[in-house]
Amino acid sequence: MELELSRKQLRRLLDLAYIGNWILNSTRGEDRFADYDEVESLLFSKAVEEGMPTLAEVYQGQVIPSRAFAEGGIHEAIMEYENNVFFEILAEDLARRDMADVPIDESNLDELNRRIDAYITEFEAHGTDNITVDC
Repeated sequence: MELELSRKQLRRLLDLAYIGNWILNSTRGEDRFADYDEVESLLFSKAVEEGMPTLAEVYQGQVIPSRAFAEGGIHEAIMEYENNVFFEILAEDLARRDMADVPIDESNLDELNRRIDAYITEFEAHGTDNITVDC
C-alpha cells in the first residue's frame, strides 16, 4: 500500500496517531495494545526519513515520539479534551443521580438536559470548587 502525504499532512497524521495511541494505551501499563504502538512507530520512523528527525527517538530498539514532540503542545490538546469529557460525564452522572437514576425516555429527557446544562454552567463558572462530600 502506498500513501502520499505532504510534510504538513504527515505532521498532522503523527499528531492523530499519537493522540489515538495515548487514549488507547496510556492507562494500560504492561497490557498495551502493541499493534497500535507498532503503527505509531512506523509513522514516526517515516517522519525521520522525511527530514523531521527531532520528532522521533529510539527507545529499547523501538522508534517512539521524541520528548520534544510529546512536550511540544500535543498534551495540551489531550488535556483539553480530557477536561471537557470529564465535566460532561460528571454533569450527566450527577443529573441522572438527581433524577434517582430513572430510565431516560421522551417524558424526562428535557429534564435531564436541563440538569446537565445547569451542572455544565456551574462547572464553567467554578470548576469543581463547589463540589463537596460529607463524610
